[in-house]
Amino acid sequence: MKRRHFIKLASATSALGLMPYELNALLKTVDLSINCGDITNRKLVLVNLVGGNDGLNTTIPIDKYDQYANLRPTIRIPNSGANGFIKLDSSLADNKQLGLHPALTGFKSLYDQGELRILQSVGYPSQNKSHFASKDIYSTGNDGNSWNNGKSSGWMGRFMEKYYPDLIEESFPLGVQIGSSKTELGFHGAEEHGLSINITGQDPAGFFTEINGLGGAPPSNITDSHFGEELKYIIDVNNTSNKYSKAISDAFNKGKNATSYEDNNLSNQLKTVAKLISGGLPSKVYLVSIGGFDTHNSQNEENGNIKGKHNDLLSEVSSSIEAFVKDLNEQSIGENVVGLTYSEFGRKAKENGNLGTDHGEIAPMFVFGKPVNGGVSGINVDLSEATEDNNYQVETVQYDYRETLTTLLQDFLGASDAVIDHAFFDHSTSKSFIDTKIPEIIKSSFSIAKNCTLDPGEGAKVGTKKKWFVYPNPFSYELNLNSLEGFTQLNFSLYNNDGKLVANGAREVINNSVLIKLPSLASGLYFLQIVSNGNTENHKVFRL
Repeated sequence: MKRRHFIKLASATSALGLMPYELNALLKTVDLSINCGDITNRKLVLVNLVGGNDGLNTTIPIDKYDQYANLRPTIRIPNSGANGFIKLDSSLADNKQLGLHPALTGFKSLYDQGELRILQSVGYPSQNKSHFASKDIYSTGNDGNSWNNGKSSGWMGRFMEKYYPDLIEESFPLGVQIGSSKTELGFHGAEEHGLSINITGQDPAGFFTEINGLGGAPPSNITDSHFGEELKYIIDVNNTSNKYSKAISDAFNKGKNATSYEDNNLSNQLKTVAKLISGGLPSKVYLVSIGGFDTHNSQNEENGNIKGKHNDLLSEVSSSIEAFVKDLNEQSIGENVVGLTYSEFGRKAKENGNLGTDHGEIAPMFVFGKPVNGGVSGINVDLSEATEDNNYQVETVQYDYRETLTTLLQDFLGASDAVIDHAFFDHSTSKSFIDTKIPEIIKSSFSIAKNCTLDPGEGAKVGTKKKWFVYPNPFSYELNLNSLEGFTQLNFSLYNNDGKLVANGAREVINNSVLIKLPSLASGLYFLQIVSNGNTENHKVFRL
């Protein structure tokens, strides 16, 4: 029987939500033979720019400014004056000289601090200009050619269930989504479907579920029908939400923000994420979003006036992310977080006559955070590609979005080749993305060396190899402890879910074994701490 199935049957699920963080932190032990540093607290924060961000007005190619201005006579960003673009970095080569939209002052500040990298011309091989299809492609790890690259599950789900299997039934979600009421397909695993929680519209300080508020206990017998399947799904969602609710609330109430944020939607989302991370929530992937980037009209306020939808959106993105990075750094937790902006596609090179732009293909990505190696990857877009024959599209993809994500999952989070290939594999070409990583994204001091990557199941582990084997687990009345380390005695402490000490004692080790009798315990989850010859380790055990 799979562990997750046992937990559902053993009535321990409700108790899991009571596990205190202090005790949970003790349990994160490691199975590594070399010292690769503690990477268990590292997290990825994704910022989804919903609607298709206009990359050409976000990062302006200075060496091709005349072509750019001819394609966009009314909505171009001026190259001088009060509304002129911000020159990014005069030390860059001519074909990398970029001007930032004047609303991106926060991004300029992060770049100057060496904590922002711009990836030019990001996309995928066969671009689909439908919002729905392209969003699904980005969520599933597809390439636009064949749904074999991902159709029934998301890349985040596949990654997390392979890399963090020991955390699947913990009291916290592996993924947290804020900012959209629509559940993100990317968190849907190939086998596991409760890996994340969407807390949009919830109060994280006193988390609750709307389903739970409906009242009444679920039926004991569920009919084998379509209605029964739907009902079971609702019950499962409610159970998952309840299990995660205490972890979310505790982390939010324990956490803090060390800087001020502007009062806008994205700032509030990132402010919440920072507080959850500060409060010790061990979730691995956070997703926030901001909509409105489908700027077919009124992208600029009027001819020659850059104020308008796009300016407001970029200002919100820039200021929110700058505050978020500052917040984390002020709390000395910034070294554990890397963020990434992405959009389902870009916009056409030529304006559409309505002070806007239509659906395009490539768009830039921004990678941010203390571990990020600041700079620019890729060269400026080739605007000579945009002709009437191809509907004024810039089509050359310099970086597949999966190459970017692969780099972050391996070089920052430490996933092995096997884990990466489970999340991303190009079935169209039968090639792995391991060989096309972008190594300059992460600073060398934060990058995980090749021989330090962790195999499937090791993503939650750090520290020293366990010296005691505890069995049976689940147990009824007795626990056997066995070790070949030559210990002569040990001390043990047993805690319940509330962190209360329920049993302790000293035992002599005979023939490398110790028997601990526990006849009067209630059923549920317990935490066993073993101290022997200065070595301390912790085990999670279930009482039937």
